[in-house]
Amino acid sequence: MTPGEGQGKVCLDDHGRATIEFENVPKEAVGAAMTECWGADWFDEGPGGFAEAEPGQYHYEDEQTYAEYEFDVNADGTVTFGISYVKVDDIVTMLDALERALAAQRA
Repeated sequence: MTPGEGQGKVCLDDHGRATIEFENVPKEAVGAAMTECWGADWFDEGPGGFAEAEPGQYHYEDEQTYAEYEFDVNADGTVTFGISYVKVDDIVTMLDALERALAAQRA
């Protein structure tokens, strides 16, 4: 990522699951990526999608897959988030969508 776009890491476990953790990513980019991957209002953040979410914490646990999704929307317009215990393909999809959203913001 370029300066001002946050920072993060991706980890893989022995069971073929992945976790990503990112800090201070622009909310608009996270919102665009989430809407592309899951649609709007998946976390009860509102019909405008995550890009319009109010500051606060959003958490979801998928009881079928044991995946966990945590998003902290900061008052400064950034998001710190973690997506844990998901399929590697799902993480790749989210990272690809996030990179496209950040590239669109750069343009």
